[in-house]
Amino acid sequence: MPNGTILVADDDAAIRTVLNQALGRAGYEVRVTGQASTLWRWVAAGEGDLVVTDVVMPDENAFDLLPRIKKLRPDLPVIVMSAQNTFMTAIRASERGAYEYLPKPFDLKELLAVISRALTRPRGVVQSPSDGINEEIPLVGRSPAMQELYRSLARLMATELTVMIMGESGTGKELVARALHDYGKRRKGPFVAVNMAAIPRDLIESELFGHERGSFTGAVNRATGRFEQAEGGTLFLDEIGDMPMEAQTRLLRVLQEGEYSTIGGRTSIKTDVRIVAATNKDLRVAIQQGLFREDLFFRLNVVPLRLPPLRERIEDLPDLVRHFFILAEKEGLPAKQIDTGALERLKRHRWPGNVRELENLVRRFAALYPQETITEAIVDVELVETPTFGSISSGEPRIAATLSESVEHHLDVYFAGFKGDLPPPGLYHRILRDVEEPLINAAMAATRGNQIKAAELLGVNRNTLRKKIRDLDIRIIRTLR
Repeated sequence: MPNGTILVADDDAAIRTVLNQALGRAGYEVRVTGQASTLWRWVAAGEGDLVVTDVVMPDENAFDLLPRIKKLRPDLPVIVMSAQNTFMTAIRASERGAYEYLPKPFDLKELLAVISRALTRPRGVVQSPSDGINEEIPLVGRSPAMQELYRSLARLMATELTVMIMGESGTGKELVARALHDYGKRRKGPFVAVNMAAIPRDLIESELFGHERGSFTGAVNRATGRFEQAEGGTLFLDEIGDMPMEAQTRLLRVLQEGEYSTIGGRTSIKTDVRIVAATNKDLRVAIQQGLFREDLFFRLNVVPLRLPPLRERIEDLPDLVRHFFILAEKEGLPAKQIDTGALERLKRHRWPGNVRELENLVRRFAALYPQETITEAIVDVELVETPTFGSISSGEPRIAATLSESVEHHLDVYFAGFKGDLPPPGLYHRILRDVEEPLINAAMAATRGNQIKAAELLGVNRNTLRKKIRDLDIRIIRTLR
């Protein structure tokens, strides 16, 4: 006896043949077609126990067909396959009621396992379509690691589970948190992000939960906390490993009881907030060191998501470069393209700063170089390895290849691109910005985000530093590499 009837729709004859043979050997009855219209006729006639379909077919897109299938036969599981392996493909498949999304090329064993789960799942659970979706792609990449992330995110969109995002600095943890919010049930509510490493430890509880007037020195007025600001939406707790123990205890109560009290407050406040946390640390090590509560870890780590570093998804680099060039052009910078040699040089880089480092580099390409095409020579100038430090007679450290020499070499290449003409006005401020941003980031990293100490280190007034951070729109890197 066959295990069930599988309806297969794909315009690629080779894929239809492979699936027909593989599913037949697994004990299923199989019907194959290259037309969406034929698939719809079978479904409308009540045939089939499961559908496996490609997205793009000659006569109709499967995403247009899916809502009609789910309306007519809501219990019929549909598995969507696509070579358009983007985040939005996974999201569209999920929001239109697909049981699962598989990127092409797919693994036959995985497909068979998904089919088996789909045919034995409880009936009557119907995914309602989403509305108000923002179609702009927030995540970029087609590597296997990113495909697995997309599928995990698509499954989480219909839930309100607490999520823990783990990954190195610069991998895009806040982007993933925003995607969970923007494409989830709470998209109409606020998204509030707070970075534990950027707030003085003695102010974190007040920042999160708010405080009453007179509750501590300097509390001249009542202040709302991030939980109150995020009511009905999502609260993203970045660098959760830097949260002090006292705040951890308060957060645990919120997760356990769904309520909190302000600093100095006497009444409990009910809260309706989805928590998404992120860390670049190994929290299990922090637990062993007595720096993080184990019970809080298990409350936060309901669904763990690991973001791969760029070195583990280097095949995504060309797509990322194109994406960042497009963003730069939308911001008013000149349109650029990159040649093959330059891409290969970028792939050989170690990328300690991950995707954030690549984004900053692409913006420099767009802002500083007049050439329409970025070449390997330009990349070589920008990817000079970090200089080594040595000692001189005064005992002060010096950089073997001096900063002034590096800047001089950079400007030589820059001016050469104009072939004797002068670059556009404003060169001083453009170069100054490129030096100031990494300098401020380095100072903030060395002082773990303490702006007072960073200002002292730089030898500038604290208000001057704050203004620079705001004016330059600096995204502060707070951990030394």
